[in-house]
Amino acid sequence: MSFRKIINDPVHGFITINDPLIYEIISHPWFQRLRRINQMAMSYLVYPGAVHSRLHHALGAYHLMHNALYELRQKGVEITEEEEQAAKIAILLHDMGHGPFSHALESLLVENLEHEALSLLIMQELNREMSGKLKMAIEVFQDTHPKKFLHQLISGQLDVDRMDYLTRDSYFTGVIEGMIGCDRILKMLTVHEGALMVEEKGIYTIEEFLVSRRLMYWQVYQHKTVLSAEMTLVKILERAKWLSSQNDPDIAGNSVLGKILFGNAKQFERKDLDMFCSLDDSDVINAIKGWRHHKDKVLSILCTAVLDRKLLKLRLQDQPISEQELAEKKMQMAAKGEISLEDASFLVFTGEAENSLYNPNNERINILFRDGRVRDISQVDSPLIHQNLSQPVKKFYICFYRWA
Repeated sequence: MSFRKIINDPVHGFITINDPLIYEIISHPWFQRLRRINQMAMSYLVYPGAVHSRLHHALGAYHLMHNALYELRQKGVEITEEEEQAAKIAILLHDMGHGPFSHALESLLVENLEHEALSLLIMQELNREMSGKLKMAIEVFQDTHPKKFLHQLISGQLDVDRMDYLTRDSYFTGVIEGMIGCDRILKMLTVHEGALMVEEKGIYTIEEFLVSRRLMYWQVYQHKTVLSAEMTLVKILERAKWLSSQNDPDIAGNSVLGKILFGNAKQFERKDLDMFCSLDDSDVINAIKGWRHHKDKVLSILCTAVLDRKLLKLRLQDQPISEQELAEKKMQMAAKGEISLEDASFLVFTGEAENSLYNPNNERINILFRDGRVRDISQVDSPLIHQNLSQPVKKFYICFYRWA
């Protein structure tokens, strides 16, 4: 009897798991942890429906990978069963390296190691557990497999990762501008000289995809309230680490979060994976709830701001924040709160948000024309692409606490 499991997904409908190895991976505790990590970090403070998990997204990306490989096979692209399995496993595990609140806390929990590198470490460990069955999946993930288009489907300007999160995030936030034609994009994909490309008739669909990415970026992912909440979260953990360095007896504790956050390890090692893969959003929230009544005024303020949604005010602008304004704000904050200027720097700070969206010098979206010509999407006669989407947009912000 053949193996078959069906998952009902609100975005894509029924997702079929027909591979025992893939089902074993999905059932692994490290993968199940993704249920407890929010896909969109703090966005639910603006869009209450944005509470879907990293597991939702991983399964959705897996489903789109299945559909993409089916469409390519229909066009005569040779993909073996082993390669199909490897590509599906690679996309399923591509976000395993995300910790609590994903990108917001990425550099704080594990320094000098991005989530892609952590995903690779996790895949390598799972490969050992599963007697080398993930070897080809790791090759696809690292782009060392000879069929480069498989990696492009996982990590590229037009990968199934982006296709799922745009569609899924749009669905759960209710922001219809993010809706894209996934099915049509997949049907327009082809492989030419070993590389993933888009057929000429799919140009307008790709333009829609790129426009949706930009709209979602500024309207959702870098919404000023979302940005304020996530930066406040960062400042909470930075303040906690600072207090720990001052030997504060009430800050560290023996939790897994404390061991990772306040540990003095210079390098993340394989033995740390179990500890990292036990962390999820609830660990951070529980810590924040505990620190809310900490005797340190700054930490207490920041924790209350997140828990009660009384967030720091954030102002976005096109020009950098002047040093004079930042200094004045810090002095005002120190005076009103009766705290030091050093403490005030946790309640007043600046930063920048940038969206380059499409960089033709990086991974390209190539269009295959009927006559065999290949051109980058930015070279196609499209004022939309030329004048808007290929130009990076940078905004600057100042974030500060408002005393009652």
